[in-house]
Amino acid sequence: MINIAIEKKLKAYHGQQVLKVNRQFTTGSVTKIYGPSGSGKTTFLKIIAGLVTPEKGTIVSDDITWFNAETKVNIPTQKRNTGFVFQQYALFPNMTVRQHLEYATADEAWIKKLLLLGKLDTLQEHKPDYLSGGQQQRLAILRALATKPQILLMDEPFSALDPKMKTELIGELKEVIKELNITTLIVSHNPQELDGWADGELVFE
Repeated sequence: MINIAIEKKLKAYHGQQVLKVNRQFTTGSVTKIYGPSGSGKTTFLKIIAGLVTPEKGTIVSDDITWFNAETKVNIPTQKRNTGFVFQQYALFPNMTVRQHLEYATADEAWIKKLLLLGKLDTLQEHKPDYLSGGQQQRLAILRALATKPQILLMDEPFSALDPKMKTELIGELKEVIKELNITTLIVSHNPQELDGWADGELVFE
């Protein structure tokens, strides 16, 4: 379970606005996040991951304080056990598909399972430049899962996938996330694609 109560100033087109979230996410839950562009959805995911620091508030995961503005506690990203799927993928151009996963885990059986999950098993020696947008997106998802994270943060993770691949991948992701009991937050511009999967939602104004 993760408890988040934070405030972060955002730069907006119409002046400054404040992102305020006070929410509890139960372990293993899947939450869809949506709202207009610029409302702070991506910033919120980055705050959880420790990539952005809020001005006020706390983040407590399973009774461990990750962030507390008053007491100056701010656990670094690598110690938060989060997996992050960036909207722009953030892949390493000189690493092959397999190397991306080996960078995150030494578990060979898990790497093989992930490659099959993302249908990248025949492309494991390819570098990102030789992958389609959809393949790069799938690799970004696999890399985020490779560490078997406690919390999975996904920013528009299915935007480059065709409907058939999206349906198949979501179906298989459901199983993996349930098996590992990962708390999952998904930002989507098309929240309907998560109907029947997400058990909660967070709407940004």
